[in-house]
Amino acid sequence: MAQRISGEMNSGGFKFVLIVSRFNDFITSKLVDGAIDTLVRHGTADDDISVMYVPGAFELPFMAKRAAASGAFDAVVCLGCVIRGQTPHFDYVAGQAARGIAQVGLDTGVPTTFGLITSDTLEQAIERAGSKAGNKGSDAAASAIELVSLLSILSKGN
Repeated sequence: MAQRISGEMNSGGFKFVLIVSRFNDFITSKLVDGAIDTLVRHGTADDDISVMYVPGAFELPFMAKRAAASGAFDAVVCLGCVIRGQTPHFDYVAGQAARGIAQVGLDTGVPTTFGLITSDTLEQAIERAGSKAGNKGSDAAASAIELVSLLSILSKGN
């Protein structure tokens, strides 16, 4: 029978950093609240959570890579919000941020999760920041918890 390995939702003893875009901070502040709530509810001590702010979503991958490479954190949670406007700017920013965030985890081996809302409207963004569609900050933090747990299991050889 195949061995099934799942991460546990227990974040005690792990250190997390939230890299947060200040752009659209009326949305990203809700993502931060959701992420911190999820981390604390699953056992993370307040002192094991750091929050770093960057100007916008485009800067998330840069700071995420620096934070991951520092060795100070077990996981990096990227949080931001990009809302489509009337120019192609949205496509460039959202696409580069998504690619960059994914690459950070691959390059560093540190779990790096995606809590970047990319929406067509302000209403959609609000829904994804704690309203009808949940909280993408909370979701990204939960993913980080599960990934650090899986890495811990792998490091023990199980």
